[in-house]
Amino acid sequence: MARRLIDISVALQTGIASDPPHALPKIEYRDHHMTAPAIASYFGVGVDQLPQGEYAAVETCTLSTHNGTHLDAPYHYFSSMNHALTPGGEPSMRIDEVPLEWCFQPAVKLDFRAFDDGYVVTPGDVETELKRIGHRLKPLEIVVVNTRAGSRYGEDDYVDAGCGMGKAATLWMLEQGVRLVGTDAWSWDAPFSHTKRKIAAGGDASLIWEGHRAGREIGYSHLEKLHNLEILPPDGFQVVCFPVKIQRASAGWTRAVAIVDA
Repeated sequence: MARRLIDISVALQTGIASDPPHALPKIEYRDHHMTAPAIASYFGVGVDQLPQGEYAAVETCTLSTHNGTHLDAPYHYFSSMNHALTPGGEPSMRIDEVPLEWCFQPAVKLDFRAFDDGYVVTPGDVETELKRIGHRLKPLEIVVVNTRAGSRYGEDDYVDAGCGMGKAATLWMLEQGVRLVGTDAWSWDAPFSHTKRKIAAGGDASLIWEGHRAGREIGYSHLEKLHNLEILPPDGFQVVCFPVKIQRASAGWTRAVAIVDA
């Protein structure tokens, strides 16, 4: 059967508005001529003896594990997980412990682009969208959420754009057996700037990172900074998103790809 691969990852890039200013990735590029003197010196030859005076192109990246399209481990959200399943909970999985089975599954897309920036999605919203597209969630299916933020990637308002997934909505999906979800926004939660205003207006601290904190009750992983979700069908595709294996880390970068049957 013919199939189409759709890249749903963003590229790591210096200078693009992809994170708060203090957390932006930095990439140093060294081209073939810049690296030639060191290798020539190592071998005791002249640069002019290398083909066209060139050696290797190399990049040095200064990153957090949460730059670019990445997969968060349950450890990112809280030190323990599965309190709703196991009395007292259990230690949260780190990225090198996330089951690979979670990362290659059939997927469904929820289109929440019409929601206002800062809106917190409810279980009812999820059920309504699933009914609209005629889909019933199955265990281990990957759920990706298309928000307005996807259209703002690289713009100054990206971090503040899009709706977020509330704790109740996240738990509702986890209770259906979902264990991996994703968003094209900066965060699975509503943008912090909107949550801050709600707290200033009288909200309490339980609003902070509520979607993430669902992982304390049932361990799960999510993708952030996805791309191209608007061109995916509502369902009938798979997502592959194996994370880079970083020992005991809270997240790992991934080249997330959607596989669509043509």
